[in-house]
Amino acid sequence: MRHGGYRTVGGGADQGSDPHAAERRLAVDHVRAVHRQLVAPHVFSHESAALLWGCALWRAPARTHVVQGYRASGRAAADVARHRTPVPADQHAEIDGMPVTSLERTVVDCALTMPPLDALVVADSALRHGLDLGEARAILAGSRARNGRRRATWVLEHADAGAQSPWETWLRYVCLRAGMPRPATQVPVPTRLGEMHCDIGWPEWGLLAEFDGRSKYRDGALGAAHDGTTELLREKRRYEAIREAGHDPVRVLAVGGAGVDQVVQRLAARFPPDVRRTFRVNPMLPPP
Repeated sequence: MRHGGYRTVGGGADQGSDPHAAERRLAVDHVRAVHRQLVAPHVFSHESAALLWGCALWRAPARTHVVQGYRASGRAAADVARHRTPVPADQHAEIDGMPVTSLERTVVDCALTMPPLDALVVADSALRHGLDLGEARAILAGSRARNGRRRATWVLEHADAGAQSPWETWLRYVCLRAGMPRPATQVPVPTRLGEMHCDIGWPEWGLLAEFDGRSKYRDGALGAAHDGTTELLREKRRYEAIREAGHDPVRVLAVGGAGVDQVVQRLAARFPPDVRRTFRVNPMLPPP
C-alpha cells in the first residue's frame, strides 16, 4: 500500500452494484495502513473520511487526508495530505477503530475543497447516511476557511438524498449548472405495473429524465448472479409502462465534453420557450 504497509490480495470478490468497488477498497486499505503507521494523534478527514462513512465518491482519492496538529516536514510522504484546521471534540467520530471527522464536518470539508460536482456526490450520499444538513450549515458558518465558501454553500443548498448514484448526481448537476430550475428527484409515475420512479423531473412541465447506466446490462454487473439480459428486459417493460402512462423521459448516457452540451440541449428543448429563455450557465460551476 505504501512504504512498510501491505495488504492481502483476495481474488474475485463480488463487487455488487459499485463498479468502483475495487478502487474504494484499495483507498480504504490505504487509510488503514496510514492509521497503523501514524504515531501522533490524528483524525482522518475530507474524502478519506467520506470513504470510511460509506459515502459515494465521484473519483477515488489520490491521497489519504488526515488532520494533525503540527506542520509536516519536507520529507513527509506524498501519499498523505495533511491538514491543520482544528477538529472540535463534537466533530470527532470513530469508524472501525479509526478516528474520523463527523459526517457533517466531513461533508463541509469536502464542499470547501473539492470541485462542486465531486462535493455534491458526497453530500447527496451523506444525506442517505443520516447527514444533518442544519448541523453542516452551522459548521460551515463557523468555519475559518476563506476560500470555497460560496461553492460550499451551494453544495449544501442543493444536496438531495434522492440521487441514488453518482451519475444521477451528475445529471442533476448538469441541469443546475445550465440554469434550469431545480429538478425533483425520484419522481413517482403511476403505471399499469405499479408506481415507477424516474431519476429527476419537473412535474409542472411534465418533463422527466433518467440516467441510463448501460453497465447494468452486462452479466455480473450488479453481483455474481446478475443476468444482463433479464435486466434489459425488465428495463424495457418498465420504460414501456411509463410511456403508456403518457410520459416520454429523456434518457441520458454517460458523456463528457461536447456531449454534455448535447444533453443540455435535449433537456432544454422540452421546456416552454419562456422558461428556456431564463436559463443562464452558473459561472461558479465548472463543466463536469
